[in-house]
Amino acid sequence: MALNVNIRKRLGDFDLQVSFSAGRERLALLGASGCGKSVTLRCIAGILSPDEGHIDLDGRVFYDSASHICLPPQARHAGYLFQHFALFPHLSVRRNLEAAVPDRSRRRTLIPELLRRFQLEDVASLRPRQISGGQQQRTALARMLAADPTLILLDEPFSALDSYLQYQLELELLDVLEDFPGPVVWVSHDRGEVFRNCHSVCVLDRGHSQPVRDLETLFHDPGTEAAARLSGCKNYADAIPDGTRLRLPEWNLTLDCGRPVPADVSRMGIRAHHVHPAAPGEANAFPCRVERIIQDLFTTIVLLRPLAARPEAPPLRMELDRTLWRGPAPGGELVVALRPQDILLLQET
Repeated sequence: MALNVNIRKRLGDFDLQVSFSAGRERLALLGASGCGKSVTLRCIAGILSPDEGHIDLDGRVFYDSASHICLPPQARHAGYLFQHFALFPHLSVRRNLEAAVPDRSRRRTLIPELLRRFQLEDVASLRPRQISGGQQQRTALARMLAADPTLILLDEPFSALDSYLQYQLELELLDVLEDFPGPVVWVSHDRGEVFRNCHSVCVLDRGHSQPVRDLETLFHDPGTEAAARLSGCKNYADAIPDGTRLRLPEWNLTLDCGRPVPADVSRMGIRAHHVHPAAPGEANAFPCRVERIIQDLFTTIVLLRPLAARPEAPPLRMELDRTLWRGPAPGGELVVALRPQDILLLQET
């Protein structure tokens, strides 16, 4: 079973252009706030209608502008888990679940089963405002499954919960999704959530989708600065390709990349935990001044400035295990190094 999406939607000055496919997998739509992730889900579900394009699930057309096809939401059988649950406030937990099952004979066996599965039996007669956030989330998830969906759409499913509840419910949701036979599209701006729960990722940047890739590729070869930022990279500099090297004018450095550098590369990225104190004779080593040291809960964050850098150049951020930092105080000098394979070759968009 495969979901195919290729749509365009304009909302005021915002132009959404999204294209991706997802099979029996959990595909993340990863992007910053306002990039079009939720709009994309609403177009798939039929809550919004695109301006043009095509959406189908395993050959069954949901939307096609050329053929003037636009199925209503109830005909698409998409399970949609909203950020804030969207439960019916005037109905009990049990009645919320029953609302998703028109067939009364099916209700008699399915609803008690779902109440047991999601530990809602003791609150079945209560309304949403009378139960906890975690119980509301379980109710919303049970209601979604009660409708027997062929596709699941998750819109930042844990954003309304505190971190402890997020951890608990993430495990429960994964148990549910392991048995689901269709595509799952999981909207998030949290890279940790994506890496823990999804198989592949489609990055959205200012309304435009990038090619679907596996999570390892996103981390080791993000391709664009937008994708690198979403994957957690914190250091960037303007770059000029030079064979297998990169020249960094702002830092007045030339780095060996260990592979040919494409001509369209204009930026360099390096993850903070890949910056490290240099060993004697190590490649890509250069002296820096320690500008600031920040002690985080488990890490030491060191802000460095290459000695040859221009005054306006960005600092270089290094992150080490807190127990490993033995460097100089601010104002002192430290030689650091970057491994060629850790240098990210990036396009601006």
